[in-house]
Amino acid sequence: MNKYPTQKEFDDFEGPHDECGVFGAYDFDGGDVASSIYYGLFALQHRGQESCGIAVSDTNKKGVKVLSHKDMGLVNEVFTPEILDSLKGNIGVGHVRYSTAGASTRENAQPLVLNYVKGILALAHNGNLINALDLRDELAYTGAIFQTTIDSEVIAYHIARERLNCGSVEAAVSRAMKKIVGAYSLIVMSPRKLIGARDPFGFKPLCIGKRDNTYFLSSETCALDAVGAEFVRDVIPGEIVTITERGIESDTTLCQKEFARCIFEYIYFARPDSYIDGISVYNSRIMAGKILAETHPVEADLVVGVPESGNAAALGYSLQSGIPYGMAFVKNSYVGRTFIKPKQSQRESSVMIKLNVLKEVVKGKRVIMIDDSIVRGTTSERIVRMLKNAGATEVHVRISSPPFTHPCYFGTDIPSGDQLIAANHTVDEICTMLGADSLGYLPLERLSDMINGDTHYCDGCFTGNYPVEPPTQDIRGEYEK
Repeated sequence: MNKYPTQKEFDDFEGPHDECGVFGAYDFDGGDVASSIYYGLFALQHRGQESCGIAVSDTNKKGVKVLSHKDMGLVNEVFTPEILDSLKGNIGVGHVRYSTAGASTRENAQPLVLNYVKGILALAHNGNLINALDLRDELAYTGAIFQTTIDSEVIAYHIARERLNCGSVEAAVSRAMKKIVGAYSLIVMSPRKLIGARDPFGFKPLCIGKRDNTYFLSSETCALDAVGAEFVRDVIPGEIVTITERGIESDTTLCQKEFARCIFEYIYFARPDSYIDGISVYNSRIMAGKILAETHPVEADLVVGVPESGNAAALGYSLQSGIPYGMAFVKNSYVGRTFIKPKQSQRESSVMIKLNVLKEVVKGKRVIMIDDSIVRGTTSERIVRMLKNAGATEVHVRISSPPFTHPCYFGTDIPSGDQLIAANHTVDEICTMLGADSLGYLPLERLSDMINGDTHYCDGCFTGNYPVEPPTQDIRGEYEK
């Protein structure tokens, strides 16, 4: 018997989560940037739905003051027109969050605003540090008092401390980067500078945009489009960019030859209309579908994608195989992370609340169902059952990524191995558990074909081969002892 859904079931339906999205703006003409940051965050909402925040400052006023607002919820829930109007300032940074380290609480929402001897810093962070616990203990034993349980506060403390011993904020960021290990794309706002930094492996994306006399930093290019900005370039892995009225200054001393971009940005995280390091996310997903059609062909009447990230891969499968592409699912896009639980008497499952099948499309058809991943398998089993209950005679599942066999320590919410269905079962066993007629994953050796043959990516969640040594303890929960 179906039960009404828990919050965890809603979370599981969404699949793996990225930790955050970051967005910053600096208007040299003195105009307020809060509304632009709002629209940028709105375009990055897919990267985090737990909390969000904006911090701004006015570079033209004496006595620097940072105005900020952050809370739990979606961007359009947290920010009203009145709140945005109150955030006066021509430089600012914003953040959307999904927690992979630290509790889901208002205190852990970003940007973090730090008052210290040299002034005020506001910081937004996308990623996960693997040495955060050690750095946190080191800071705590020298008197640091933490207000949050997130690793981003560790970064902010180190930047502030290094700033006491060097001549600029960007130099302090560089010094801090030599201590922190893991995945991070940072936007740091100081009184008159907007600084972007990307870890030397480039796990998480970060790019630069420009509109008239305003510069932007963003996790994805789609957010630049949302504010009418022109894409300037990507921040290079290991690079620190400093935006001032003189323009963009670049420090590449920490850049290295080995990159390890998160391959799952292309498979799932990023919006399809974004470009990550010059590569179209949409084209990557189309290519993934074509590869699946080549490597796992099957006779069928219809190819369908599980919204949203499965749609482009399904189209790619259709283009390569010649099997018609169709829309079999209607997704309710208005169910956020906060929702009104249905009455117990209604008994809907979480999947059926977020997704419904168009019976007239699949009835009597042999259906190929394309999805981006299988984590625990519970959601995939329910969707297969929904298709068959709607009259599909066969359901062949194709997954546009290799099997998840290992956890991620770099900002992707992939659970430990004991919860990953592919770590404990063969493909045939998983197929039986899903109730599917066949199952095929994207071959590991074909991953690079998705991104134009580029081999500079991290596939640790599929192979266990991480670019840096993983931590000896699972750091992805709360840091509270």
